[in-house]
Amino acid sequence: MKKKLRDFIFQELVFIADPAQFSDDDDLLEAGLDSMGIMRLIMFIENEYGVTLPDTEIEPDNVQSFNALEQWILRHQNG
Repeated sequence: MKKKLRDFIFQELVFIADPAQFSDDDDLLEAGLDSMGIMRLIMFIENEYGVTLPDTEIEPDNVQSFNALEQWILRHQNG
């Protein structure tokens, strides 16, 4: 899951020199993920994983890192 998220984010939304150096806990918002990027990311996640991520849960805690994104997706896959 994280590989697909990483590929999409670093190819489409956030441009950094060396994505391999970006850990699963590093801050995506500080790296440049903005509100339009978050909306594109949510559409990608919903299409890719067949989940619905509620607008009311779009907050930094859920989109700040790859680990946070994965946990958010898993909560809705299993719930």
